[in-house]
Amino acid sequence: MKSLEASHLPTDEFGRNLRDIRISLTDQCNLRCGYCMPAEVFNSDYPFLSGQKLLTFHEIAQVVEVFVQCGGKKVRLTGGEPLLRKDVDQLIGILKGIQGVEEVALTTNGLLLPKYIDAMVDAGLDRVTLSLDALEDSLFQKMSGRAVSVRQVLVGIDAARDAGIPVKVNSVIIRGLNDHQVLPLAEFFKPRDEILRYIEFMDVGNCNGWAKDQVYSAKEILSDLTSQYDLEPVGANYVGEVAKRYRYLDGSGEIGIISSVSQPFCRSCNRARLSADGKLYTCLFASQGHDLRSVLRSGEDLKSVLENLWTRRKDRYSELRGGQEEKKIEMSYIGG
Repeated sequence: MKSLEASHLPTDEFGRNLRDIRISLTDQCNLRCGYCMPAEVFNSDYPFLSGQKLLTFHEIAQVVEVFVQCGGKKVRLTGGEPLLRKDVDQLIGILKGIQGVEEVALTTNGLLLPKYIDAMVDAGLDRVTLSLDALEDSLFQKMSGRAVSVRQVLVGIDAARDAGIPVKVNSVIIRGLNDHQVLPLAEFFKPRDEILRYIEFMDVGNCNGWAKDQVYSAKEILSDLTSQYDLEPVGANYVGEVAKRYRYLDGSGEIGIISSVSQPFCRSCNRARLSADGKLYTCLFASQGHDLRSVLRSGEDLKSVLENLWTRRKDRYSELRGGQEEKKIEMSYIGG
């Protein structure tokens, strides 16, 4: 496939290009984190997707082929918990075989990672991001909604590191719940190879009970960190990188802070999200998606559809936050 000149690639109404696509493989998960899949909502009666509603691996590959033609470079597989989908390593191998795909990454809670990491790395997986919101078992269980131990996640982190690929660890920080974990998490991960990233509690979806006064801001997180460690800012790796990066002055590594609420980064957002049933969302806070599954199964020109959707994109929810009452799609449905 010939690469396209940048001037011929689609940009949205604010001049933002399409670089990353996050693909949900399933809306199911083996945890029930309150900020994503609260157990009281996502219970045994919840109508999860299944069967013919899910995109096949071939259909996912078709979307990615067109995504690359529109300037895309990076694919992230997510969920729900993506490793609940069978044969993820086979999908990784297919995607890595698409010319123009520069990186295939995975976001996971880590519980199933020891079982599958070697096959996925052999297939070409480039990096993995795991979630860990607390180091105390009781607090972790409260936040994850399941009787699992921190140790189970750490085993997954170690498995990814031992497999030889870069690892990032995400921690959602909620005021009054786990804000006291900022420094313990830093102390634990500072001597290790993983990059720790703190995330402000976001109002994704409708059922996580979000309130602005629960947001422990990036400024507060950084203040906690600098009370203990000497840090300096580091430039972004690429345009649209969501985390503000900081490096320990003693050379022991780096951390990141994702500040979607207090310091929105909408103006550089270059990500699209594909749900497990084939709906394309142009914003994490979107209320409606665009049905690509029907496009794929009807034989329509997918490239024209994607280009048209992206060039009409004008999302900037986090910059406008407040007064927007539309029902938003749930994080577990399209991935974070």
